[in-house]
Amino acid sequence: MSVELNHTIVHVKDRWAAARDVSEVLGLPEATAYGPFAELKLDNAASLDFMDTEGEIRGQHYAFLVSEEEFDSILGRLRDDGRQWWADPFKRKPQEINNGDGGRGLYWEGPDGHWLEIITRPYGSGS
Repeated sequence: MSVELNHTIVHVKDRWAAARDVSEVLGLPEATAYGPFAELKLDNAASLDFMDTEGEIRGQHYAFLVSEEEFDSILGRLRDDGRQWWADPFKRKPQEINNGDGGRGLYWEGPDGHWLEIITRPYGSGS
């Protein structure tokens, strides 16, 4: 048996609003209820399980590997929504994309301070 990530819990103030925000930007189907979670299924059978949390939320980083076409669609949705994105995780290159490993990538702030990233090539795979 291989080891695969099955799910991760994403702590947020409003699980349904956060799941909706991420699903809309990524172009995924709406989240579904699973116990105390708003479960957002990804195409590789892993899921983001959004959970309401009281108190301080520490932002986490979530990176998504997408196709070139999906990248264009996601970037278009960020633009259409008037959202900010960066080529780097330090916010030094606003409204730019990076070309890491011969692909494309960008970062944006998601719900409750979580840092979201899309890449078209896995790190370490490029030319």
